[in-house]
Amino acid sequence: MTVDLVLNRNARNLGEGSPVRRALVTAASRHGARVHETRTLAELDALAWALAEGGTSAVVLAGGDGSAMAGVTALSRVFGNTVPPIALAPGGTVGIIASNLDADAHGPAPERAVRLLRAVCEGTATARSTPTLRVRDDAGGDRVAFIFGAGLVARFFDVYDAAPSQGIAVAASLATRAFLGSLVGTPFAKRVLTPVACALEVDGTPRPSRAWSLVLASVVKDVGLGIRATYRAAESTERFHVVASTRSPRGLASQVPRVMTGRPMVGDDQVDALVRVLRVTFAERDSYVVDGDACRAREVTVETGPVVSVLVA
Repeated sequence: MTVDLVLNRNARNLGEGSPVRRALVTAASRHGARVHETRTLAELDALAWALAEGGTSAVVLAGGDGSAMAGVTALSRVFGNTVPPIALAPGGTVGIIASNLDADAHGPAPERAVRLLRAVCEGTATARSTPTLRVRDDAGGDRVAFIFGAGLVARFFDVYDAAPSQGIAVAASLATRAFLGSLVGTPFAKRVLTPVACALEVDGTPRPSRAWSLVLASVVKDVGLGIRATYRAAESTERFHVVASTRSPRGLASQVPRVMTGRPMVGDDQVDALVRVLRVTFAERDSYVVDGDACRAREVTVETGPVVSVLVA
């Protein structure tokens, strides 16, 4: 069995002296996995072509959510709809995608990473068929991902990325500040939660509203911080769950208890459906987020992507 371990050296916990990186490299040597270290998307693309030419049984992508997206995108670009089995090893700031796909994973990151790599190399890992999203935009972006967000999602990442440090604790603090602030109308809450000028088209049908405060498309239920707005994600490999709302900042805050427990939001003029195609057209070039990476475009199309086999320990 030929297993390839791909280390994103830009990931937060995979730099020089990283315990996770050291543990993975040691485990790869012990269990016979080939190690590849990449720093750019061009290097990742070149590696994907090399794997296609030389053959691989499974690819272990080490990093965070952005690393997972970049790796699956590169593999999909080369292998098409026959992406080799993948595994997602921890190594980034957060790992929302991996935690959704392997809810039983626990323990320190180095231990989880080694346990996963060993299981893949020994052939004892469990394979789970997982749908993906294909996200294209008019700025040339073409990505295979798991979570797409606009509106408050993009505004939240604007302030998160500008923070002095990143991580779950910082994200939770900012989210709490935004939603509590919405109750009294703080400038911060308005900045994050006020509806964004954009139009939605769902499976070819335009929606009447021209401003949306939340737009989410996902194939995983937990989109971060325990928020389960897309509670129907992964019900189908041919459709993904879209949730969108036009609610005001205060109105969005009132829905927090529901989305934290995986219940549908309530209210008029919203979207809550399994769909094949979502098109978002901003009034002007604006931000959106895919798997934690911020992008900018005027028009974005989200479609069903390839079904990938994800290996878990």
